[in-house]
Amino acid sequence: MVSEHARTRDGRELHLERHGEGRPVVVFESGAGASRNMWGTVVPAISGRGTAVVYDRSGLGRSPADTEPRTLSRLVSDLHDVLDHLGDGPFILVGHDWGGPIVRCVAAEAPGRICGLLLVDQDDEASDHYFMPGHRRRMRLGTLTDPAAARLGLLRFSVGRLAAKLPEPAATALREEDGTLEATRVQAAETRDLVADLQRLRDDPPKLPDVPVTLISGRRSRVFGGGSRAALNTAHRARAETLPRGRHVVAEKSGDLVPFTEPGLLVREILRILDVTR
Repeated sequence: MVSEHARTRDGRELHLERHGEGRPVVVFESGAGASRNMWGTVVPAISGRGTAVVYDRSGLGRSPADTEPRTLSRLVSDLHDVLDHLGDGPFILVGHDWGGPIVRCVAAEAPGRICGLLLVDQDDEASDHYFMPGHRRRMRLGTLTDPAAARLGLLRFSVGRLAAKLPEPAATALREEDGTLEATRVQAAETRDLVADLQRLRDDPPKLPDVPVTLISGRRSRVFGGGSRAALNTAHRARAETLPRGRHVVAEKSGDLVPFTEPGLLVREILRILDVTR
């Protein structure tokens, strides 16, 4: 494993880790407010077959904070800069949660560099539940309660349970770097304009290149989230059906944290895309 820094076009540094060697290069984009550590079980299995790269967005993990608003367009720009740092590619992009729209936008803007996509329980603008008043209220409530829970150390319990599912050194890094007060603030900043950004994607959908695209949906719902889960999975399935090389897979044992609960499923899908692209 090699630790290095990618420099953004405005001079910020993004911490990244490069595992393995060879091409295509698999680049992982974490969910909102999450560091590179969430991929700790998936990356070792991929690095034996090629290069796997994880990185921390600004303000998360080991990357310094950003002073500008963390809009979707800024996150997309940062991922472009990471790919520039890594070279010509080609790249397979893996995005979880809010990372899904990020990698889709990058693929649409730089189609010649991308040879595959894996969208892991991604936020999907085709799901109407994001635009419902109840969802907006829950998001606003989370921006208040999550920092308070971090200050009291309550998030450490949930982070510890997730870390127990990871191998070292990712487990220790997750305990140290995730669930902090700063991480909750970054998550709030990254999702502050989420609904507006999703609406913009609805109005001007990213046109994906003709490459293998797998969408993975969790089967299980969070408390009071059954309707949202059904709507999201329907959107995932419909999106896969519209793509010439789309594929929809349900993670039967998972909710929205598939990289922790069914990492083997992600490994199999990434290796399948690798085999197809080669």
